Amino acid sequence: MDRSRQWRPQPGSQGSNYQESRNDHRPHPARAADEEAAEEETFNILPLHDMLADNDIVRFPEVRAAQAALQAVGGLARPKGWRQGMDLLDWLALLFGFQSGSVKNQREHIVMLLANSQMRMQPPPDPIDRMDSKMVEKLRKKVLKNYVNWCSFLGKTNNLWLSTGSDEQEQRQLLYIGLYLLIWGEAANLRFMPECICFLFHNMAGEMNKVLEHKLDNSTTPEFMPSYTGENAFLHKVVTPLYNLVKAEAEASHHGAKPHSVWRNYDDLNEFFWSHRCFTQLSWPMNPTCSFMSPPSSRKVGKTGFVEQRSFWNIYRSFDHLWTGLLLILQAMIILSFHNNKKTPWDLLVEQDAQALTLSVFITWAGLRVLQSVLDMVMQFRLISVETVVIGVRMLAKMIVASIWAVLFVVLYVKAWQTRHDVGSWSGDANSAFRRLVVAAAIFIFPEVLALTFFLLPWVRNFVERSNSKISRALTWWFQSRCFVGRGLREGLWDNIKYTLFWLIVLVTKFSFSYFLQIRPLVEPTRQLLALRNIEYSWFEFWGEGSNRVAVFVLWAPVLLVYLMDVQIWYTVFSSFAGSLVGLLEHIGEIRNFEQVKMRFPFFASAIAFNLTPEESLLHINQWGSWFKKFKQRIKLRYGFGADYRKISADSLEAERFSFLWNSIITTFREEDILSDLEVQLLEVPSPAWNINVAQWPCVLLSNELSLALEQVKRWQGMDDKRLWRKISKFEYRRCAILECYQSTRHVLQRIIRENSEEWYRVDRIFAGIQSSLESGTFLQKYVPGKVPLIHKLVLDLVSKLLDKKNEPKDMLPKVVRALQNLYEAVDRDLRSENQAKESHRGSGSGAELLFTKVVELPDQKDPNDAAFFRQLKRFHTLLATQNTMSDIPKNLDARRRIAFFGNSLFMNMPHAPPVERMLGFSVLTPYYEETVLYSKTSLLKTTKDGLSVISYLQQIFPDEWTNFQERMQRERGVKHDHELWNLDKALELRLWASYRGQTLARTVRGMMYYHKALKVLAYLDGASQMDMQVGRELLAASTIRRSEAAADHSLPYSSSHHWVLNRTRSGISGLLKEAQQEAIASMKFTYVVTCQVYGQQKAKKNQIADDILFLMKKNKALRIAYVDDVSTNGRSKQHFSVLVKYDSLLDREVEIFRVQLPGPVKLGEGKPENQNHALIFTRGDALQTIDMNQDNYFEETLKARNLLQEFTLHHGLRRPQILGVREHVFTGTVSSLASFMSAQETSFVTLGQRVLAKPLKVRMHYGHPDVFDRLWFATRGGISKASSKINVSEDIFAGFNCTLRGGNVTHHEYIQAGKGRDLGLSQIAIFESKVAGGNGEQVLSRDVYRLGHHLDFFRMLSFYYTTVGFFISNMMVVLTVYAFLWGRVYLALSGLEKSVTSQSAFTNRALTASLNQQFIVQLGIFTALPMIVENSIEHGFKSAIWDFLIMQLQLASVFFTFSLGTRAHYFGRTVLHGGAGYRATGRGFVLKHEKFYRTYMLFARSHFVKGVELIILLVIYQCFGAAGATSTTAYILITFSSWFLALSWVLGPFLFNTLGFDSLKLFKDFDDFWDWMWDKKLIKYKDPKQEEEETWEKYNANPKKGWHIWWDKEHEHLKNTGFWGAVLEIVLSLRFFFLQYGVVYQLNIAGQQKSILVYILSWVYMAVVAVIYMILYFAEERFAVKKHLYHRLVQALTAVFIVVIIIILVTKTSFEIGDTLLSLLAFLPAAWGLLSIALVFRRFLEPTPLWQVLVSVARLFDLSIGVLVFVPLVVLSWIPGFQDMQNRILFNQAFSRGLNIARLLAANKPENQADSDKKQ
Repeated sequence: MDRSRQWRPQPGSQGSNYQESRNDHRPHPARAADEEAAEEETFNILPLHDMLADNDIVRFPEVRAAQAALQAVGGLARPKGWRQGMDLLDWLALLFGFQSGSVKNQREHIVMLLANSQMRMQPPPDPIDRMDSKMVEKLRKKVLKNYVNWCSFLGKTNNLWLSTGSDEQEQRQLLYIGLYLLIWGEAANLRFMPECICFLFHNMAGEMNKVLEHKLDNSTTPEFMPSYTGENAFLHKVVTPLYNLVKAEAEASHHGAKPHSVWRNYDDLNEFFWSHRCFTQLSWPMNPTCSFMSPPSSRKVGKTGFVEQRSFWNIYRSFDHLWTGLLLILQAMIILSFHNNKKTPWDLLVEQDAQALTLSVFITWAGLRVLQSVLDMVMQFRLISVETVVIGVRMLAKMIVASIWAVLFVVLYVKAWQTRHDVGSWSGDANSAFRRLVVAAAIFIFPEVLALTFFLLPWVRNFVERSNSKISRALTWWFQSRCFVGRGLREGLWDNIKYTLFWLIVLVTKFSFSYFLQIRPLVEPTRQLLALRNIEYSWFEFWGEGSNRVAVFVLWAPVLLVYLMDVQIWYTVFSSFAGSLVGLLEHIGEIRNFEQVKMRFPFFASAIAFNLTPEESLLHINQWGSWFKKFKQRIKLRYGFGADYRKISADSLEAERFSFLWNSIITTFREEDILSDLEVQLLEVPSPAWNINVAQWPCVLLSNELSLALEQVKRWQGMDDKRLWRKISKFEYRRCAILECYQSTRHVLQRIIRENSEEWYRVDRIFAGIQSSLESGTFLQKYVPGKVPLIHKLVLDLVSKLLDKKNEPKDMLPKVVRALQNLYEAVDRDLRSENQAKESHRGSGSGAELLFTKVVELPDQKDPNDAAFFRQLKRFHTLLATQNTMSDIPKNLDARRRIAFFGNSLFMNMPHAPPVERMLGFSVLTPYYEETVLYSKTSLLKTTKDGLSVISYLQQIFPDEWTNFQERMQRERGVKHDHELWNLDKALELRLWASYRGQTLARTVRGMMYYHKALKVLAYLDGASQMDMQVGRELLAASTIRRSEAAADHSLPYSSSHHWVLNRTRSGISGLLKEAQQEAIASMKFTYVVTCQVYGQQKAKKNQIADDILFLMKKNKALRIAYVDDVSTNGRSKQHFSVLVKYDSLLDREVEIFRVQLPGPVKLGEGKPENQNHALIFTRGDALQTIDMNQDNYFEETLKARNLLQEFTLHHGLRRPQILGVREHVFTGTVSSLASFMSAQETSFVTLGQRVLAKPLKVRMHYGHPDVFDRLWFATRGGISKASSKINVSEDIFAGFNCTLRGGNVTHHEYIQAGKGRDLGLSQIAIFESKVAGGNGEQVLSRDVYRLGHHLDFFRMLSFYYTTVGFFISNMMVVLTVYAFLWGRVYLALSGLEKSVTSQSAFTNRALTASLNQQFIVQLGIFTALPMIVENSIEHGFKSAIWDFLIMQLQLASVFFTFSLGTRAHYFGRTVLHGGAGYRATGRGFVLKHEKFYRTYMLFARSHFVKGVELIILLVIYQCFGAAGATSTTAYILITFSSWFLALSWVLGPFLFNTLGFDSLKLFKDFDDFWDWMWDKKLIKYKDPKQEEEETWEKYNANPKKGWHIWWDKEHEHLKNTGFWGAVLEIVLSLRFFFLQYGVVYQLNIAGQQKSILVYILSWVYMAVVAVIYMILYFAEERFAVKKHLYHRLVQALTAVFIVVIIIILVTKTSFEIGDTLLSLLAFLPAAWGLLSIALVFRRFLEPTPLWQVLVSVARLFDLSIGVLVFVPLVVLSWIPGFQDMQNRILFNQAFSRGLNIARLLAANKPENQADSDKKQ
């Protein structure tokens, strides 16, 4: 079929409609019948509308078989509208009213699934063009497995009416598959509700069965028709009502701002279908009046399955087993240590007294169960309804039983001890009472023993939980509510043993440390403190003697917090070692650098043949077959044992394949500009030439091997040829270099000397003689080895003259002749021994000077026929001339790293690669919104106020890549000067070069499209013969020589880069290389969809982004763009469509492929998962890789995609995997130390961290990395993320939660990696950390975390907790520990307790020891850096890792990590308490400018500055009034060092990592801006939004940069929506400031050492007076400042006089001193801050009153004061000479070490731009 005719748009067809849409960017909503025909011609991958089309993809018999299976409509009744040529999907569409666009989409989807499945079938079916029924059945089982399980769970018979052996079975199976996928394809947002889709399928399949059963014959219409039928009936009558319900709930939530407990999210609505109520209430046809369908406004919310309550109690409730265990063991350790702290616990437990005391833990245990049952009742009360009364009964019963146990244990325990005291020993009645207590305890723990038994027999537990029998339900009813997910999660016994052993080691270490270094040292100090009497307090003591107990609490509080937190540290330590062990076993880091690449390079070909070559071609593998033999084979390969792997034949097919693949990688590196043209020549494997019979290694491997060999020969003293040769042959590269140069010399001489001439025969006799002497072992006797270097020099001279391009051939001829004569003379006279020389002279008839004058025939460098000769000659010249080791080749660090990783991965364990035709198909999906696609010319040239542009920044950061780019542009486009690049195709090449070095969509698309390129290369290799390979290598080599010639000779014609790449179609050997077939198979196996949600709007606005996306489609033909198209209809209503488009090169425009109408707007919840979900229907294949827009990929890694996908076919433990974890390389740690910290932290997390989670802990989830999903498994179970507002703000990890809960398996694989960008500036990093911490705060509330905490076994639960939300809880506890420690010390200091006990040295020493132990464990936080050290040790060596760590410490890495600790703790705690989590875009741009002070203050004021200032105040007070500070400075430093470090890190951290953070000129300008911002003066300057760069994180409502008031409102927005308990806890936390006031006022001189309560009351009177004075001044300013300023001045004067009078009275009549003024600030300012914090909680009541404006003005003054306090040390540090230079070195150390020019990055403002900048400000 003529393709151009096929695609030509007809008048009124879709093509012309699309052209109209290019004008108004809105496709017309109406579609006429003639348009449908044109629409059918548009196809995505398969032209199913025309199977006779000239397209190789339809020639696959499997595609034809799948299409034919769908066309088999025989026996079906014909519904209304049936036409000839329709298939099964059309039949379903007519029956149920599916959209034509959805049918077209799913038709291709099903055909590709079936075709790919049949391609993998072994042996192939017979006949091959008929669909095998087993493949159809396999697909049906996979697609409908969740549906079948759902029916079984509900006790319903599924509606799959299949009869084995029936002729109609295949047709019915295809109908069921098609029906489910059509429902799924149009379900839109309902795809997040998989059991809702099961409900729809169940009822529709039942109706379809009735239609099939009531048929008459093929020509009649069915007697029975479905409940919903007609055009688009499914969308309008089924999907839309359910969608409207979801939408109403989302709107009622106010985008998640409302408490989660008062609205239903996606999970609530989906879990309604886990009960029979979906059949009894909703029923079918759906009942729109049922309670489920009623809108939120008309009824009380009906939560289903779980109620998300915002409370810190969720931390305990979700992980009650963990906290119960920690508290019980803590109680036992305290009991034992207080019973006798001299003995060890195991000695104490022999005593019956200790045993009886320890049994009190059962009282606590029962009490904790009561607490758990009460929490369940209170927090889940909304679940109870008339239909779910059983849930309430269960919760009440558990509460009653737990209470009974608690009372029973108390009675038995008290009775036992009473009897013991009466009897005097444990005998008689006392022993009987003790035994009753033990029996009760045994009965109590019987369920735990049963659980332990099931833990040891995991398959029994899995069977019981998965069973739907009534017996199983009865057994599990008491322990957990019936739930569709979370059943049968136990792993295999061997996996159980591994992670149990790991946790036993961790817990034994933790409890040993806690007992001996935390608890036992505090026993004696506690006893002494409780025994103290007659304590002289510094204040009025409310509690009398009981205050000693308060002091004990103060002493123990940090100990208890550390005890509850330090498991995280021990986990980090041991997981690092476990990860390193697993990494070593997986052979990570065996090739760490390029030198090791050179050593292992000889084995690369065999490794590629073993791992990347399909098994069919490796017959010896199939013959061996067994695992053990394959293991032996890998050992041989890895360590070079066995002849098969030590050497490869230079002309073997294995070598040809490796060479082609290696050269393709090197060529790709050159296209990426990470290699120069010269480096390509040095790194590529040459084509076989000149009959050289040894392996021709890349030049970089041979380097100076020839010169070393010549030196060996020159110094050789003996006459033993074999011994000399053995010594040379020890080095493989040296041996090959000698033989290659020897044979090359002979070939060159024979090539340039006319054949059959006398000289030709003379040269031939010389080589024959040399060869004869070598074979006979007499070379050293017949020749002079010391003269070999002379011969080398002359040969080099000859080759150099042959390569000389400066002279014409006629001018070169005499020089070449002379060189030949010199060489001949040297060989004849000098190289030969004396005897040989005499014989030669006697045989020669003429002098050497007359030789070669007429027989030299020079090849022409411009002759294409001689191109191969000169290519090899250049290599020969390189081998002859190289004197160094080429250790700096390649120069680019990224190229070296990638080659090293690729080489190392070849020797790692991975599944064998199948042929491309038999591999699993897969898709890549990238969500995109409005980020940068390509840097524009304007954005590249735009300079900051420091005179730095993006392009200049990139030139400095990537200097070698910029040089390579210039070289490539000069070669390809004739560009000689940089300024010409800006005029070349509108600077397109330059824009691409820059975009590929940023975090842009263009970079991501290029990386992902490498999959397509790799599959084409691999398909070519799968089917290529040895002759094909040689021709292909010649073509690649020809491109190399053309490249080098163009680089050397600028007069040659230029061509674009793609001409240098092998183009198999135009090579003249298309029959051999079959480009079209490779393109077809690559398209069958790979699909890339970028879901650009607002692309339609961008096209309508003619946005540059739309043009850039269109350019990407044009550049990458396999790229597909999905977007949501909003089409206006009559009035203001809109229709919404999911649209897929591509670029058609023949039509030279974008064409629409599929259009599926949606029930409404896509975004009802979180944006990213909704964006992914709408495009998910356009993906293809068995697997799906999720790629974020800040990621990259590498061509050499994509070659291993087949191996990775094979993991889906293997068992990892009990199950096959559903998510394949993939390693990442963070590519953004290039310049600043800050970026390197983030890179190092992220790298350790995505490598060692994920490695341990997968193996041995078996709790790896999905963290938004380039993981690969089992696409159909996830498509039928809710998708690849969750989208409910706020609760799923960390949307990616919920895919992992969902996978684990539904019985899936997640693995991690490190033989393949993808690139990932991270944030570069501290502001960007902090925003990212706040998003992650907030997301984890929401996770604590979620049902997924609760269920995993209760359904996983104990040790997997520990792993899950400490690697997800537990990490953030531990971070928060670290901060709370510091707070508890400092507030406790301040309490002891201000109360006078510390001074009272200083005389008792024993107490002081023990208390100090205990305090230092707590400080030690907090400082153990440095071990959180251990994963980075260990991972670096594995991959780069221990010495390098330690050095990097030390450099990081000098660069203040500890400050950065401490600062990040504060970020995580603040946002996690705030989210759990009040909410407020949300998506925050970081921008991911380059950090090119100095961050202004007010912007830093906006971001970090509440999270760091306020807390840091608070800690500093506490430290100062403790220094002033504490005994440690008064008696010993050393003791004070030891106790408070960590606290000072943390406080100063929080206050100064943002400025230490801010470019030019201590430049005095910028600081003063920053303070002016800060002042304007504080007083809202910047509101005037921001009228034009274009005047200032827009911050991506500030796109909500008003812009906080405009003024303090806007920022302050947003900063406390979370308090507007906080719940009752959140408000209560906020008030309680604020009360601590009043304690500070209480303590300090008694230290004032004016108090006169009075301890009456009146002192404190008078302090409040003072505060009230100050408040009144401030209010008078405030209202006077508000009322009189503008029009009656004299009155205003009068009020100010009277107030000043009043204050002066009061001060005079105080000075003269009391003991008031000036120092009291400063000291009172420490008392009253914190109290005022506390009052302000409490007032904010009651904002809704205070805001309407006049008092609110006073509070706002007070808040402004507080922020101004805090800002000044933070700013002062910056000014002081800026005055220190050299401090700014030191900061530059700290911030940009990597750049300095690499020798880059950072001066431009740190340049001061340009004079000519200063005025303009000021004007803009």
